[in-house]
Amino acid sequence: MKKRIKKIYDLVDDDLDSIILYNSTKPHIDLSFYYVTGLVNGEFEGSAVLIYPDQTADILTSKLEEESAKKADMPVTTVGKRDERKTWLKEKFQGMKRIGVNSTELTYHAYMNIKEATDAEIIDISDVIIEARNLKDEDELKRLRKACKIASRVAEQMIDFIEPGMKEYDLAAEISYRMRKQGGSGDAFDIIASSGPNSAEPHYTAGDRVIEKGDFIVLDFGSLYKRYRSDITRTYVVGEATKKQKKIYETVLKAHNEASEMIKPGVKGETVHNKAAEIINSTEFKGRFTHGLGHSIGLSTHDGSGLSPSVDVTLAPGMVYTVEPGIYIPGYGGVRIEDDIVVTEDGCEILTDANRDLVEL
Repeated sequence: MKKRIKKIYDLVDDDLDSIILYNSTKPHIDLSFYYVTGLVNGEFEGSAVLIYPDQTADILTSKLEEESAKKADMPVTTVGKRDERKTWLKEKFQGMKRIGVNSTELTYHAYMNIKEATDAEIIDISDVIIEARNLKDEDELKRLRKACKIASRVAEQMIDFIEPGMKEYDLAAEISYRMRKQGGSGDAFDIIASSGPNSAEPHYTAGDRVIEKGDFIVLDFGSLYKRYRSDITRTYVVGEATKKQKKIYETVLKAHNEASEMIKPGVKGETVHNKAAEIINSTEFKGRFTHGLGHSIGLSTHDGSGLSPSVDVTLAPGMVYTVEPGIYIPGYGGVRIEDDIVVTEDGCEILTDANRDLVEL
């Protein structure tokens, strides 16, 4: 993990004595803790890792997590009482003048624990953490590829499972089960299984609506694998698709394909988004693409960056993003096609390889 620590410090403009990544209770866990330690198992509530400019580190955790923490190639201190945690912080911070924190994942309570343990200046380096995590190394890509493979195979298997009369939550439960059977350690996020008019709601989850013939079915899900996540969306039609449904699908697929072809080092993320939006807005579905084209993905589903007019990012090898154009018509339904891609030296590699053609069930 020394390379990851070095990457972070190489990006820091300030002269820091240390950087602390401090967890609170779930769900307020800084996933960057796992980034710099490389740990896979363990909850690590109330734990912290201190990283230093010489690429060394110290882990503070509870006795509950001791065995898991020892799997990191770093010194581990275990404590049982809150006062012991405060003593550890004071000892480690002694003589330090500038300490970096990841404010976007730091609760106020944890911040006050840090502040009370030192007179050093506390510097927010959250932008640096995002930038470092946005460039995946080979181990991260290996885990992401596996997570994407699991989700892709399940997307293909679901084609033979969906039928009229089922409820949306039947589909969500089946997806979760099948991802586990494929080797996933859990759902990357709340599974979206929407049907009919519900498919026009981009962040719908799954309810008790009964699937009917003629419905759009949007399945948006991802697998968790060794703490890394995939995110795939496929849209199907129950029965024979109408001309309108085919037109919507073909428009989204064209936006997906042409935007993906633009992805390569040096291209602005906003430019890729604008290409997809231009294609959709040139049709009668203008204004029905209502979100950014994609988001970075890794330890978290939304990993801090995105392909969007609101995010200033220049693509570089090792960045992993979703590409997910969509068209949403309230009261009627919607289509989204989503894949995960990694930027390569001369273009991009699509990591989720499930069939993207229109499937009539």
